[in-house]
Amino acid sequence: MPQDSKVKICGLREAAHVELAGRLGAAYVGFVFFPKSPRAVTVDEARELAWAAPVGLAKVALVVNADDALMDSINDRVAIDMWQLHGSESPERVAEVKARYGLPVMKAVGIADAADVEQIDVYSRVADQLLIDAKAPKGAALPGGNGLAFDWKLVNRKYWSVPWMLAGGLTPENVGRAQNLTGARQVDVSSGVESAPGVKDPALMEAFIQGALA
Repeated sequence: MPQDSKVKICGLREAAHVELAGRLGAAYVGFVFFPKSPRAVTVDEARELAWAAPVGLAKVALVVNADDALMDSINDRVAIDMWQLHGSESPERVAEVKARYGLPVMKAVGIADAADVEQIDVYSRVADQLLIDAKAPKGAALPGGNGLAFDWKLVNRKYWSVPWMLAGGLTPENVGRAQNLTGARQVDVSSGVESAPGVKDPALMEAFIQGALA
């Protein structure tokens, strides 16, 4: 595995799982503010989850084409450390969010083929981090968290001017192979550590983190 690997567990809905993620060595946890997702939480729920996070565990707010009203509410009431923009937000919107809230912004970029990789370069000029995910199928209700992988060779040993995180279809069984193939120093998982949509499995969380940090 790449040295200094970092893990993000996304879509957490229980305080015990937030605490467990930190105890097992995750660097980030993600809270989903997208009502269509089975992992969605309200602002009030996320506030309590953030309080459960151990010191040093970065709390990421995932939003999808959110307006300022929602983001203001999250920013005012939840102790977050980073935004994750997981919709079709433009580079201009990324820059606007950074300026408005003064927090780091991670932009998700969906990949299906080589043409999509060009978007990574575009967003690397404005985002603080990139999350490189499998592009959602046409007509999909969710922009991410679909348990799909893309062809990892498309980002094989590529490097950009900002840190990036590999996502999409990662599981305890394949995370090590994905890291070795791509050189990714950061990995993100959601459905790959669930026993049912939106239900995290502590044993799978532990297996994934151990596999990624081994």
